[in-house]
Amino acid sequence: MASNQEEEVKLFGVVPSPFVTRVDIALNLKGVQYKFVEENLGNFSDTLIKYNPVHKKVPVLVHNGKPVSESRVILEYIDETWKQNPILPSDPYKRALARFWSNFIDDKFSGALRKLASSLRAKESNQESIEELEVVFQFLENELNEKFFGGEEIGIVDITGVYIAFWFPVMQEVSGLNVFNNEKFPKLYKWSQDITNHQVVKEKLPNRETLLAYFRARYESLVASK
Repeated sequence: MASNQEEEVKLFGVVPSPFVTRVDIALNLKGVQYKFVEENLGNFSDTLIKYNPVHKKVPVLVHNGKPVSESRVILEYIDETWKQNPILPSDPYKRALARFWSNFIDDKFSGALRKLASSLRAKESNQESIEELEVVFQFLENELNEKFFGGEEIGIVDITGVYIAFWFPVMQEVSGLNVFNNEKFPKLYKWSQDITNHQVVKEKLPNRETLLAYFRARYESLVASK
């Protein structure tokens, strides 16, 4: 077994971030011991900036003094470094598909959320962004054929999608939307329950009430802005 110095692992992050939580979940799944270094949102430390000078944001994984940035890049690094409990398939085609759907979530889902926030800020109709979200959910609904996107065990798409499973229902409750529900997307909705209740995931999710208060404050600030 490697010494503590050889296996020094630190995760720089903020608690409300779904992107940081992805890394938390992957490390927990692998059984990797690490130190969580909490940053202040909006006032990142010089150390964080030094480790991620390009994007200047969390998460950053530092392994043996070497920093890795961007959550999905970090997930792949973790999977390649610690081989137990793989989160990417060994088959090249299935591996490519997993990368595709992980990217799809970050690209299409995050893009629709940004558009929704922009419409709320501008006090414009949010129908277009709602329709985009429904398209995203329908694609994922059609793709989900087993308990998890990774099969019977969670994989990279499930870990990436925790943003949808846990964060979006909180955002939806705060904003009064009813886009993601059991009637419209039964398979995806059940998956969201299964993934958030998975022991490895559940241990790393932030407190729901704290997250609710955080997004309520952000939402009220957003709708009050001119």
